[in-house]
Amino acid sequence: MGPTSSVLSPSGVPLYEQVKRAVLAALSTGEWKQGEAIPPEKLLSERFGVSIGTLRKAIDELVMENILVRHQGRGTFVAIHSQNQHFFKFFRIVRQDGEKAYPTTELQSFRHMPASDEALEKLRLPRGSRVFEFVNALSLHGEKVIVDTICVSDVMFRGLTQQQLRERPSTLYSFYQQMFGINVIATDERVRVAVADAYHAGLLNVEPGAPLLELRRVAYSFHQTPVEWRVSKVNTRHYEYIGQEHLINS
Repeated sequence: MGPTSSVLSPSGVPLYEQVKRAVLAALSTGEWKQGEAIPPEKLLSERFGVSIGTLRKAIDELVMENILVRHQGRGTFVAIHSQNQHFFKFFRIVRQDGEKAYPTTELQSFRHMPASDEALEKLRLPRGSRVFEFVNALSLHGEKVIVDTICVSDVMFRGLTQQQLRERPSTLYSFYQQMFGINVIATDERVRVAVADAYHAGLLNVEPGAPLLELRRVAYSFHQTPVEWRVSKVNTRHYEYIGQEHLINS
């Protein structure tokens, strides 16, 4: 189960929050993997040197954030997102009449390349790092609406191939979890106005210079670890962005 002594220390941070961070640290090191049960509350409370009530408050928050899931009579497990049940938590483009749809994705390009300065900063990578960069065109209701340019570390996603991306059977974040054990639990997304260059205009079937929405996203795994840097260009002629707040544990 790992160390049995408390990892907590006196500080201005509430005790349950310290427990929550300690559980996230254990998850980030792979101590408990997706689909596995975490130890019973009694053992965890002994491990962290806290009361059952304090331990339960920390676990309750992780359940509310869809990081853990409780199964009645069986225990608490690390959440599995393979059924795409959290898709619309991170996908926020809907038709203007409110109709939601799962996109159809077409991989446009795939490169293994030196990380740009922006990717180094967003993914917190050391100078000289390399990344996988791939571009997806997403269609909704038969119309190309979004172009995603995505960068991930070649160390964290070691062995990623173009074929894997083309043939993945589920959403991208489910693919990250299933193939690489990487769980996306939060995002930081910023919105800008942009204009279509020739490349994006061709993919989105708009005129060069047409207005687009630009979404700039960093996706995080446990313990605030950045795992993906994404820039999305969106044609909002028939679609709009629904803003949602996703807090990252500090």
